[in-house]
Amino acid sequence: MKFQTRELFRKYTPDDQFEKIVETASVSEMWKRCLTEYQDAIAVTDNGTEYSYKRLEEDAAGFRTLLAGIEGTRIGIIAPNSYDFVKAYLAITTLGKTAVLLPAHLDAGTVFGCTMMFGLSAVVYAPEFAEKTAVVGARRPDVKLIPADSLSDEKTPPVECDGSVPCAIVFTGGTTGKSKGALLSNRAVMEGTVNGCYGYPDVFGQRYLLILPLTHVFGLIRNLMTSLYTGSNLYICRNNKDMFRDVAVFRPTIMVMVPALAEMALTLSKKFGRNMLGDSLRCIICGAAPVSPFLIKEYDRLGIKLLAGYGLTESANLVSGNPESLAKPESVGIPFPNQEFLISPQGELWLKGKNMMDGYVGIEEPDAYEDGWFKTGDLVRLDEDGFLYITGRIKEIIVLPSGENVSPAEVETFFNEPSFIQDSQVFEDENESGQRILALEVVPRLTELRDIPEEQRKNYIVSELQKINEKLPPFQRVSRITVRDADFERTPAMKIVRYRKFK
Repeated sequence: MKFQTRELFRKYTPDDQFEKIVETASVSEMWKRCLTEYQDAIAVTDNGTEYSYKRLEEDAAGFRTLLAGIEGTRIGIIAPNSYDFVKAYLAITTLGKTAVLLPAHLDAGTVFGCTMMFGLSAVVYAPEFAEKTAVVGARRPDVKLIPADSLSDEKTPPVECDGSVPCAIVFTGGTTGKSKGALLSNRAVMEGTVNGCYGYPDVFGQRYLLILPLTHVFGLIRNLMTSLYTGSNLYICRNNKDMFRDVAVFRPTIMVMVPALAEMALTLSKKFGRNMLGDSLRCIICGAAPVSPFLIKEYDRLGIKLLAGYGLTESANLVSGNPESLAKPESVGIPFPNQEFLISPQGELWLKGKNMMDGYVGIEEPDAYEDGWFKTGDLVRLDEDGFLYITGRIKEIIVLPSGENVSPAEVETFFNEPSFIQDSQVFEDENESGQRILALEVVPRLTELRDIPEEQRKNYIVSELQKINEKLPPFQRVSRITVRDADFERTPAMKIVRYRKFK
């Protein structure tokens, strides 16, 4: 068991900036501080319009008035990334109510189901999503529907709010994969927000490009909330197809990305012979899926620090961050402050802390906790310097007929070492005789195979991977290697969908 302190991160940030990283108990308290320090700075840029912190508060104050008379505390938001989403979220949370973030891909029936499961009193919706709230309007007249672009001329100021007051409910699959909501208090949201400031020299007054969905905890906490907290300008990319155009226009200094997007940007940079993310970019915060050491090293050549991290919806996104990515590229970093962590005898990471959720909403998960500890489901190890490494997931452990336990993620790290491997997946399958075997599928990184004739590439890849395979312990060796022509199926969070033939 270990309790983390912020002093572990002091050496990575100049003292004048480090001392500005202070804890606040609630979104309301943070927002009042922002209005004191940054009111004339640009908070959000959307569809070519710049909104200052002062203007954002004026609009949020008008929106609070629309919400103030609603009985009940839980208010859903279903809208694309937009200024109206930011305004609505800020208005709800600074009114002491709970923002329930409904992913934009949900259909009308599911949105109706969410009003029941989460006990919603109102749903804020983008006008273009009116059809998604049609069933709610027809069958739940007690649930008020509020267009996200509406405002009242009457202004309602933020309310004082205790850190224990529920702030947001964010969708998650949790440790079991069953969809539910993680209930995050104001304290947890603010702990995650402040943790997003640790580990790099320049954090205040930056330019962020938003490409992750605000309904995902990574986009909400590390992209939106830390941007607001630091007096930065958040440029909203409305369509990821326009990402590189928006980069050229806005010239971001920090981007928050999943590895798949970072990989795509790097591939295009090599193809066109120029940095597609712009000369102003200094830092990429990368997470939500395993980060390849290859990406860290290649972005460093472009003068960009790619900093890997690890987190969960249940931990208000941030558990650890790696300010030493080049020195320790396989690590997800140092655990953030105000957390206790414990590694169980099975190697699973257990957590307590200010950043942890209050529990799940919509489904019971009695096995999620033990003796007050949240069981992450992630298998980990710590090195001698206190850096954390993810070695797999408990639910993905393969038990071989021999009785040996194999962590696919741990084996994949060996096959991911060559620069020509972009992604891999180790899984249990059958051979022609019906015997259970370990199999490997890989997605090649074609930019690293340019010197190999196309017709020889698959044979070359299999041959090189077989050399790695032969060095592994017998129980970790794969019996079949397949080179894919297309990417793996991925979740909305861009994680690889695991093959589950045997359960």
